[in-house]
Amino acid sequence: MEETTLNRPQPDPGGAPDTGVWGAIARYFDFESYATTFRTEVLAGVTTFMTMAYILIVNPAILSNAIFLTESGDLFPQLVVATAVSAAIGTLLVGVLAKYPFVMAPGMGINAFFAFSVVLGLGIDWRVALAAVFIEGLIFILLTVTDIRRHLITAVPDSIKLATTVGIGLFLAYIALGGDPATGGAGIIVPNEATKTSIGSFAQPQALLAIFGIFLSAMLLVRRVKGALLWGIMGTAILGWVFGVASPPQAVVALPVFPADLFGQAFVGLGSIGANVWNFVAIVLVFLFVDMFDTIGTLSAVGTQGGYINARGELPRANEALFADAVATTAGAIMGTSTTTTYIESASGIAEGGRTGFTAVVAAALFVLALLFAPLFEAIPAFATTPALLIVGVLMMKSVRDIDWTDLTEAIPSFLTIFLIPLGYSIAAGLAAGIIAYPIMKLFQGRARQVPIATWILAAIFLSRYVFMSGLME
Repeated sequence: MEETTLNRPQPDPGGAPDTGVWGAIARYFDFESYATTFRTEVLAGVTTFMTMAYILIVNPAILSNAIFLTESGDLFPQLVVATAVSAAIGTLLVGVLAKYPFVMAPGMGINAFFAFSVVLGLGIDWRVALAAVFIEGLIFILLTVTDIRRHLITAVPDSIKLATTVGIGLFLAYIALGGDPATGGAGIIVPNEATKTSIGSFAQPQALLAIFGIFLSAMLLVRRVKGALLWGIMGTAILGWVFGVASPPQAVVALPVFPADLFGQAFVGLGSIGANVWNFVAIVLVFLFVDMFDTIGTLSAVGTQGGYINARGELPRANEALFADAVATTAGAIMGTSTTTTYIESASGIAEGGRTGFTAVVAAALFVLALLFAPLFEAIPAFATTPALLIVGVLMMKSVRDIDWTDLTEAIPSFLTIFLIPLGYSIAAGLAAGIIAYPIMKLFQGRARQVPIATWILAAIFLSRYVFMSGLME
């Protein structure tokens, strides 16, 4: 991959001295090789966390529809703690073991599947659903230890890796510009019965503030101001508070609530499967497939974005990153939340210059600290994160130039991947379409022998995913 300023930031004179504990940390994370410093890594970790802080509210809000004792929302404070702890565990592990600036948290999309399809749709008790997530995590650990998951990443063709990066960039932009202004979203793209989606009303103050934040962030970025994305988020949020568009924080510090009614309920669910054994197996497989492919797609995308993918198309230390994901999923299920996965918002920290696992360590620490300062982070409205997510999407678009658009066996699968990730609202959907189409296109052109066996196997697994998901949705 072409070396860019984004992939290898210029040396920064700031940072802690290269002695004592700080020096040992710098050597462990190899700051010198990545031309980075403590200041850059901390700033990147803070930026990543700020673009992800919404998960501390959104995930509990979604799961509260299905996980409750007497009425929806009665376990919301406990779900906040479960979300933060599982995110901190996964992010810390990927930082320390894999030494990558990636962040993990309960996955969006799969949490909705957990709540609305499994618990509410199939009538499965939420404790049993947590048990399915727990078993899925254990299977992931086994697949990681046996090195199978790492080989699955190398089975993804280079063109699909690049297309996934582009698709995720568009996905981020689509998420950033959408959202209901009534709940803090930007509302720049809104639903439309006739055209599916359309441009929203600029009379909405949320949309105007989001647009202001986009230009502010872009101006700071092109001027190479350190922390451009973070300042864009904070500047937009502060204006929202000042003009009364969003509620300012009512407090700064609040004590977290231990998830006593959630902790260990996955084990209770294991003993309550009963006659639902086949549904349980199918649910485990769906969780397994969705998490596996979301993780593969995201690791490939952010790995490409950060310049970590080597000449063989491999992500070094992939097993360590996958192991962190598997352990976080298992721990998250015990804490009381749905599947944990790698987050595409990792790209915002990479864009800010983060290159080592210390970025992830900072983000993990902030997830823990957020439990004390939850009122402050909760007050950051969704439209304030629009600028950062949109600009990250812009930065990820550069990978489109490396796809061979003159070869239709590469172009068609790549286009399907790019097209379906944002419009299918799923990384897994786009990646699956590309992987399935890739060997078929090669076969039609008489080039089937150019496709590795592992890619054929991965395509078959993706097809199986759709079979299981279709069976559950009927």
